[in-house]
Amino acid sequence: MAAALARLVLRLVKQVQVQFCSLEKNVESTRTFHQSESSEKVRCTNLTCSVIVDVRHNGSEPCVDVLFREGHRLIMRRAHLTAHTAQEMLKAFAHHIQAKGEEGSRDKPSASTRR
Repeated sequence: MAAALARLVLRLVKQVQVQFCSLEKNVESTRTFHQSESSEKVRCTNLTCSVIVDVRHNGSEPCVDVLFREGHRLIMRRAHLTAHTAQEMLKAFAHHIQAKGEEGSRDKPSASTRR
């Protein structure tokens, strides 16, 4: 889990919305994810990223909805993950951020190709 946290940056993220029902038993991983992505170290990587926490009391499924700057969405629902959900969520989030960063660097011309 520490490796996933080390790669966690919000520079390409516009908004993170975390939704869960505090009365349900299966919200621990969603809360752990939220604590990780809202830590001071991670938040400092993009001060314009909005983090919205929606705590409900209706038995709804925990969900994390990440909106990237270019419009791509990553939606993680608790029902589709296994027992190590917090770790899986952090890895998936870090993987998407890394992939988006690589796509962005390929789109920009390098210094040697500019005139």
